[in-house]
Amino acid sequence: MGATRRTLLTSAGAAATGGLTGAHGSPVTPAIAAPAADPVVPVVEPVTLGPATDIPVGGGKIYSTAMVVVTQPVEGDFKAFTSTCTHWGCQVTAVENDQIICRCHGSRFSATDGSVVVGPATLPLGPKAVTISDGQITLG
Repeated sequence: MGATRRTLLTSAGAAATGGLTGAHGSPVTPAIAAPAADPVVPVVEPVTLGPATDIPVGGGKIYSTAMVVVTQPVEGDFKAFTSTCTHWGCQVTAVENDQIICRCHGSRFSATDGSVVVGPATLPLGPKAVTISDGQITLG
């Protein structure tokens, strides 16, 4: 006996439902994230940053590769801090008038102790250890 219209529709519906159930029951393969285009490579300490004469009294210098800012609030007293702003993680961009400045959102930090002078940042810049030997600044 030949297939009736009802048999064909019932079979097609069952196949479609089975296909959907099978699709829902199959494992989902997670998406694989692409690697970062420019990964950050941490600086291994100790590292020589450069001559101490590069740091003006009352000012400082940003060493972007080492992700550190070195200041000299008073002659012969060198301080160092992470150059990553604690607000949104931008790199600080300048040292002027005894302040470390992040131009992303206007935060300013003390060049003496890294504390917040002007927000929106609420946390200070993290201190880093530096030494001066033979006229060279060494981080770590």
